[in-house]
Amino acid sequence: MLERSFEKLYLQFRANYLRQMFAASEGDDGGLSAAEFFGAETVYLLGQPTVSEFAAFLNVSLPNANYKINNLVKKGYVKKGVCENDKREFRLSVTPEFLKDYGMNSKWTRFAMRRIRECFSSEERENLDHMIRRISEFMDQADRNEENEEKEHGD
Repeated sequence: MLERSFEKLYLQFRANYLRQMFAASEGDDGGLSAAEFFGAETVYLLGQPTVSEFAAFLNVSLPNANYKINNLVKKGYVKKGVCENDKREFRLSVTPEFLKDYGMNSKWTRFAMRRIRECFSSEERENLDHMIRRISEFMDQADRNEENEEKEHGD
């Protein structure tokens, strides 16, 4: 039962995310293609990666990564800043344009948070927050374990 409930919630978030992504690609300016949206999201999720880190994460060549990033910069969804440590390298970050309807800013997520505040007691909300934080820690640990296994096996 828990697995089904968790999967249903995940799929609801995922479906809403895809709806947002495709709506963003329908704008007057041509918006972002699905691949571009995922590229911008990757920059956001990696937390200001270098171009090299972006390329390594996506397992693409540096020239390919630069091409993808330059397109996102031209469209105004990603910006490049020179690294403080190494002036030859750039740090990537998303712009407010990308964040406008992403994540907690989406109407769907704001609606869900409003309903949680209306329908659950303060204690229930604190318990929910605690459980979500722990689940997030588990998932971070799973990511680190997977990375370590890949390094051990030379993948």
